[in-house]
Amino acid sequence: MELQISAIKNGTVIDHLPTDTALKVVEILDLKNFRETVTVAFNLTSNSLGKKGIVKVACRTLTKEELEKISLIAPGATINIIEDFKVKEKKEVPEPKEINGIVKCNNSRCITNSEKVEIKFLNESDSHGRKYRCIYCEKVIKYTDIILK
Repeated sequence: MELQISAIKNGTVIDHLPTDTALKVVEILDLKNFRETVTVAFNLTSNSLGKKGIVKVACRTLTKEELEKISLIAPGATINIIEDFKVKEKKEVPEPKEINGIVKCNNSRCITNSEKVEIKFLNESDSHGRKYRCIYCEKVIKYTDIILK
C-alpha cells in the first residue's frame, strides 16, 4: 500500500527533507496557527535519502529568510512552487554564501551575544562538510550545530 498525499492548488512544497527536519521546517515557517492546508509527512521512502520528509503549504510562498533557514537545516531540500495544481518552478534550496541575522553565535563570549550588532556568518564549507564562520569572533560552527534565531 502506498500513501497518497493530496495535491494543493496553489502554494509551496518543501520536499527531500531529511526526515528529522520536517517539523523544524514547520516551526521555521510558523505554521502552527496557519489557516490554510498544511501537510507534513516524514519517514517516506526516498531513493536518494532512504527516508525523507515533506511539507506542503497551500496559499503560501516563502521569503528569502525562510529559504535561508531551511537551507541551513536541510541541505539538498527542494522547493516546488505550485500554481493551479502544477509545478510552476522547482529548485534546490541554495546554500548561502553568508548568513545575516538569522543565526545565533554559539560562542558565549562573542560580542553578538551582548551587544546589538547584526550577526553575520560566512560560508566556510569544504570537502569535510558545511560550516560557517562568525565575522566577529571567528568561531566556526558546523551546520548541525547552528542555532536559529
